[in-house]
Amino acid sequence: MKVFILGSGGREHAFAWKIAQSPLCSALFVAPGNAGTATVANNVAIEATDFEKLADFIVKNEIELVVVGPEAPLVAGFVDFIREQPALDKVRVVGPSKAGAMLEGSKDFAKRFMMRYGIPTAAYRSFDSRNLEEGIAYLATQQAPYVLKADGLASGKGVLIIDELLEAQAALRQMITGAKFGAASQTVVVEQFLQGIELSVFVLTDGKNYRLLPAAKDYKRVGEGDTGLNTGGMGAVSPVPFANEVFLQKVEERIVQPTLTGLQQEGIDYVGFIFIGLMNVEGNPYVIEYNVRMGDPETEVVIPRIKSDFLELLDAASRRQLATAQFEIDSRTATTVMLVSGGYPEAFQTGKVISGLDQLEQVIAFHAGTKQQGAQLVTAGGRVIALTALADTMPQALQLSYRAAETIAYEGKYYRRDIGQDLLHLVTG
Repeated sequence: MKVFILGSGGREHAFAWKIAQSPLCSALFVAPGNAGTATVANNVAIEATDFEKLADFIVKNEIELVVVGPEAPLVAGFVDFIREQPALDKVRVVGPSKAGAMLEGSKDFAKRFMMRYGIPTAAYRSFDSRNLEEGIAYLATQQAPYVLKADGLASGKGVLIIDELLEAQAALRQMITGAKFGAASQTVVVEQFLQGIELSVFVLTDGKNYRLLPAAKDYKRVGEGDTGLNTGGMGAVSPVPFANEVFLQKVEERIVQPTLTGLQQEGIDYVGFIFIGLMNVEGNPYVIEYNVRMGDPETEVVIPRIKSDFLELLDAASRRQLATAQFEIDSRTATTVMLVSGGYPEAFQTGKVISGLDQLEQVIAFHAGTKQQGAQLVTAGGRVIALTALADTMPQALQLSYRAAETIAYEGKYYRRDIGQDLLHLVTG
């Protein structure tokens, strides 16, 4: 089978790494990819949102299955575009239609969807330029901390959690009238703050049947102790000790199944991943957000725990035959630590020479922002490399990930040293 992955980060490297192991895979391409994907697949110099060029490549290379990594092409309607091309009528895509991608493309849409189908989530109201002053007054009726979310895509950085009322009111005004997050914050969702502990649950669905993938917990803030600015993710662990069988059953019954029912009732064709950001509030799951693709860096701990043939799973989903696919999970713990560029998530420099990868032991280095520059590997993004380890216990896995983090070197290297520390009291060993 000829497979084409869209995207360029650690998530796409993890996909490529796993798919390349499948005996079903005869050729593997990644667009645009990075230096890591180049070691297991053929990189193609096309951006994931350049639909015309992607379609031309798919036709010329007789691609059979396309796996969409990032959200931007999905929200922009990539799947719909492919289905409209007569020359691509036999191409299968793992990714939802534009209508399905609205679950991530608009937080207001997602909130209204959850309300319609009784899916537990925080109370909210949405505001834009027409009712901004109403929003300012609404904030004064709420309790701190105040949660403000840009309605559209903001690269994982469009959520503000603010303790002071005046600061929250100023932020709401800046988001809407000052375009703090560009067009993404033309509408802002003001949400009740939920007190609990976060985790992510991942679902692969063929539109009717589904498989619950391993749960994970990621660490969004740049500073240790969950301080500082939000990032795309500084590390992750899987499994999540507090997400036991009872809790996950609640997730399936109260969230996953009603979500799929809602999509079907609204006539939304959905083949692909649903990433459900959850808050565990005293043992009960509440949805913080939907994403319509796998998370990053969560993918880097979820994919290594899938023992089954991942390409077989994806192929079955694309054929609407997921119920028949083999699915087995590794019981061990996976941890990943993200190395980032100095200054990230604000201004940072790229082009820094990376060394030490050839000295790594017992870890998988998933490239996020790297490129090959002649004979040298250099940084090419804010998040650089995710270092994933599998071990019998979380402390053992973390020890391996951190040993690797110390081994790799480049100017300005930074990483959080407390990934998983908040969970160690819940695990033994």
